[in-house]
Amino acid sequence: MNVYDWFEKWALYSPEKIAVKEYETGHTYTYKQVNNLSNFLSSYFQNEYKLSKGDHVAVLAENCLEYIVLFGVAQKLGITLVPLNYRLTSKELDYVVSNSEAKLIITEEKFHEKVAVLDIYKQIEHKLTFPELRQLLKVGAETENHFQHLQLEEDLPIFIIYTSGTTAFPKGALYTHKMLFWNSINTAIRLAITSEDRTLRVTPPFHTGSWNVLFATFMLHGAHVVIMKSFDADTALKVLEEEKCTLWWAVPTMLKMMSDSELFEKVELKNLRYFVVGGEAMPIPLIDKWHNKGVLIRQGYGLTEVGPNVTSLNHTDAKRKQGSIGTPNFFYEIKLIDMEGREVKGEGTGELALKGPTVTPGYWKNDEATKETIRDGWFFTGDVVKRDAEGFLFVVDRIKNMYISGGENVYPAEVEYVLRKHPAIEAVAIIGVPDEKWGETGKAFIVKKQEAEVSAEEITTYCIEKLAKYKVPKQIEFIEALPVNNAGKIDRKKLKSETK
Repeated sequence: MNVYDWFEKWALYSPEKIAVKEYETGHTYTYKQVNNLSNFLSSYFQNEYKLSKGDHVAVLAENCLEYIVLFGVAQKLGITLVPLNYRLTSKELDYVVSNSEAKLIITEEKFHEKVAVLDIYKQIEHKLTFPELRQLLKVGAETENHFQHLQLEEDLPIFIIYTSGTTAFPKGALYTHKMLFWNSINTAIRLAITSEDRTLRVTPPFHTGSWNVLFATFMLHGAHVVIMKSFDADTALKVLEEEKCTLWWAVPTMLKMMSDSELFEKVELKNLRYFVVGGEAMPIPLIDKWHNKGVLIRQGYGLTEVGPNVTSLNHTDAKRKQGSIGTPNFFYEIKLIDMEGREVKGEGTGELALKGPTVTPGYWKNDEATKETIRDGWFFTGDVVKRDAEGFLFVVDRIKNMYISGGENVYPAEVEYVLRKHPAIEAVAIIGVPDEKWGETGKAFIVKKQEAEVSAEEITTYCIEKLAKYKVPKQIEFIEALPVNNAGKIDRKKLKSETK
């Protein structure tokens, strides 16, 4: 028996219930259809491509029904999905595709040229375009398909999700079947999810949140998910109303855009119990605006390598505990470690460390990063967290200098690595600064090489050619030298203090 094959169970319990609906096309899959197509594609991959348990399949696509079938294949055949970030440039994708060691790569038409030009793409054993995949699924839909059960180990990865690294290259976090299950249980307990719930999935599939904040939990519980290819404020408001959604997950930037929409006052969202909000703290005025609309806000905290549903702040405490990430979800142990390596008991501040069944076993082909992050069974998050007298947690700072722009994690080291290759740049440091629209954006402090001439506009153009748009610094300042601290390292605190 494969206990991780959820579609097979719901195909038995509620075969005609709609599991997923694609908003743009209106097409739907029932639980029976997803199960049948996943069976077909599992057999096809096994027989035609000789894929087996543990093989990696890279996918470059937006949210779509085909992606859901591939999720079902991962639960049946035991392949590991590698969702590729379609916002990256070809140069950035080159490293991820190569590092993933995928045996099959599947590409949506609109993104095909991004990888087709790569040498590594030509070396991958098997390739599928979306027209070919759709044709396969059309054939599979014409018959009833079965797939022989496989026993999947709980530590077998179902995903490798690449996170922007604090070094020059992204890290591939292993996300296992055990993590998927226990995160779904944690989520269902805290959010009271049932088979009657309905949600909208709009965040990109290369984020853990797209799969694991609500989607996987909904599939485990036989609930209903509407998928949209990409976020649009007006469309999201309409879908939440039309589909009678009961829960939704988003980042504050998305909720700010929706609250500024002309449709905000017109739509009725009476079916929504609350929004689950993550990525960054939500301002009180924005919380008030949604509360006045009748939609409660429930904030939380998580990361790709753990959970991602680690903590939750009950919606009744959204204003009383402004800025709090709440309290740990059910199956977690937490501790705070101070700068001297001692555990902080009760009230206090320290680095947040986590233990539980939803902690990653490590990073793909990166033992150094794994050993650095996971110590004695505890995952050290790199986030400094404060605990108050009632046990509520607050994120104080990000040790590794990460900032969040529009819900996207941006690591300065990755952007700095690209900028240092510019022939006119001697040194560079990037910090996150407040931004009215995106929450935070990047500010680059640049030291030009002697006698070199380069403008801010040229730097921006250079970045746009080599980086995803959300990583491009929106502010650029040329300075004579970067400040350094007593250890000889760049003094980012001084840069922040001098930034208005």
